[in-house]
This record gives sequence, C-alpha cells and structure tokens, in this order.
Amino acid sequence: MNTGQNYMTSISKVFAIAALLFGSATVLQAQTNRLKTGVLHIDSNLPEFRSEQMGSMVRLEAQKLDTFNVLDRYEMQTLLQNANLKADNCFGRLCVVEAGKALDAQKMITGSIERLGDQIVYTLQFIDVPTESVERTRVMEFVYDPREVQTMTAVMLRAMFNRQVEEIVLQQLQKPGAYEMRSRSPRTETLRLDGPRVGATLFTGETARILGLPKAQGGYNAVPYMFQFGYQFERQYLTAGNFQALFEFVPMITGLDQGLFIPSFTLMNGLRSSKRGWEFAFGPTLNLVTVNDGFYDQNGSWITKDQWNAEPANQQLPQPAFITRMDSRGDVTLHSSFVFAVGKTFRSGNVNVPVNGFAIPSRDGWRFGLSFGYNARIKS
Repeated sequence: MNTGQNYMTSISKVFAIAALLFGSATVLQAQTNRLKTGVLHIDSNLPEFRSEQMGSMVRLEAQKLDTFNVLDRYEMQTLLQNANLKADNCFGRLCVVEAGKALDAQKMITGSIERLGDQIVYTLQFIDVPTESVERTRVMEFVYDPREVQTMTAVMLRAMFNRQVEEIVLQQLQKPGAYEMRSRSPRTETLRLDGPRVGATLFTGETARILGLPKAQGGYNAVPYMFQFGYQFERQYLTAGNFQALFEFVPMITGLDQGLFIPSFTLMNGLRSSKRGWEFAFGPTLNLVTVNDGFYDQNGSWITKDQWNAEPANQQLPQPAFITRMDSRGDVTLHSSFVFAVGKTFRSGNVNVPVNGFAIPSRDGWRFGLSFGYNARIKS
C-alpha cells in the first residue's frame, strides 16, 4: 500500500513539474513574440514639456499596454551613440527608420504634440522598420490643459491599438463644457464624513454650579459632564484642490446618562483638508433650556419670582430686580450660542474616524466637548 502511494506521489510531482515548465515556456514564448519597439523623442512645442519628456511619457504608456517589448531609454542611448545617431531632432519617418535599424527594432513610435489656440493637437505614428512604412497614424484634438497630457497620451495609445477608451474620459478631454466640470472637480479624494457622533461635554462656571444643585433649589442634581450622541449631515459647496468648504448639520442629544434630555441642533461652516484630514468649523448652536425669573437674596439663595409673589408679606415691599437663569422648575425656552470646533480624521482602510473638539463660550461658563464618529464613505 505504501509502495502504491509513493508511486502515485511521484507521478503527481512529475506532472506538476511538467505543467510548471510548460507554463514558463508559454510565458517566455509570449514575451519573445512581442515586437521590439523603440520610442524616441516626441516633437513638442508645449512650454511645460520638452520633447525628451514627451518621449519618456509615450514610452511609459506604451509599456502599460503590455503588448510590445519597449526598449529601455538607456539601452537606446547606448546603441544610438554607437551608431553616431542623435534622437534630439529625429521625428521624421526616414530618421526614425534609420534609428530603428540601429536599435534592431521591428517597430518605432514617433509623433508630435502642439498647441493650436485653445486646443492640443496630438499625433502619433507607428512605423514598421523593415518596410520603412507608416503602419498606423492617430491624430486627436484635446482641450488645452498641460495637466492632462499624460491622460491624453494614454488615450492616444489605447485608441491607436484598438484598446477600449472610456467615453466619459474622452468627452472630458475633448469637450470644453465637460472639461470645465472636470477641472472644477479635482480627481483627488474628498472626505465625506456623514455619520454618527458620540462623545462627552463638560460644563464650567455658573452653569456647572446650577447643574449640581438639588432640584428643590432649581438645579438638576447632575454632574457637569455628560454623555451625548447624534448624527452629522454635511453638504459641500466648494472644492478646490485638497480643500473643501462645507456646511455641517449636527443634531445631538445630551444628558441621557443622568436622566436628562437636552436636545440641540448645530449648523457649522467648515473648511477641511482632504489630504491631511484637518478641519476647522464654526457656527450657531441651538438647544432647549428650562429657565426661570428670580433673584438672589442676601444669603445667596435663589428665590424665584413665583416664590416671591406667593408670600403675602412681600406685596407691601418693593419688587426686587428679577433676572433670568437656568432653573429645572422653569419654562422651556430656545437658547442660542456659538460654537468653535477643530478636528482630525484618521483613516484605516476605507473607514474614516473623525475626532473633533469644540468650545462654546458663554458668560455663565464655557462649555467644552470631545466627540468622534465613523463611516466608510469616500467620494472621489
């Protein structure tokens, strides 16, 4: 039994080695059958790109097609020097054919790129060296913008060799209206941070003191730091490079951990760096607060207006100067403040984790908070 198993194992190994050798031979044969192709300089009158740079760009995009055996730039320089040829001004068919023979290349790619008004006219020729003839020619016009020249080069080569070109990319490069939309919408990733928010807030000053008072004294019998949660909605109204300007809408609920229900709504105008993740925002915040009219007596005790009026003896006395302050026994009113926030977004794969700190100034005591959220949305 062991002998049979060893025999089968040996046969399996033989077949595996044979398959590996056959696969390697097939790949080698495919690589050997690729046409040896040279790319010299591409004639350019664009001030942003020299002819040598354009040649390197075409050479790179030709390599990406994974169809030709594209000669290395340094190898070509050596072979051309040995043949006393220069690539600087070699753009015509006869010169390119002569260079191709010196390079022992089967095919050569040459061409030109030039600006005509608001257009870029791009021409590429695919030359067969043995027959000294132009095998293929491709001429295309694009909206002028040097930033898109590499994309234009990729489109040119793909079109010349019958590779698929995305229609939307072609329209954006060739139609002025579509291109303007493309230039206003950079291809850099923009952060989109809609999602839940959780955190804590700390009250200070007079507000913190009132929160800690017993309810019989108008307090809330609470500690001045509370849990809060909510959701952030945002809408971008400006994108420029790596920066975004946006409106942020943040409804929150605070204090449920202490038996309180304090809803709030914040509208902020923010500026965010999509590349670094830093953000600064500011805007108004509205929340519901219970308040009451009253005054502090000589002992510092808070006496409400209703308590004062309920005492018959006080009817003969001058009415004190009443003020309005937080009071758990009072009426619910809408209170407005202004918030300043700063944040940083951390990324882990496709998950965004925004961490934000904020401050709300007030004459009754500043309020500070820290929150974080999460989502898995990136908009390009």
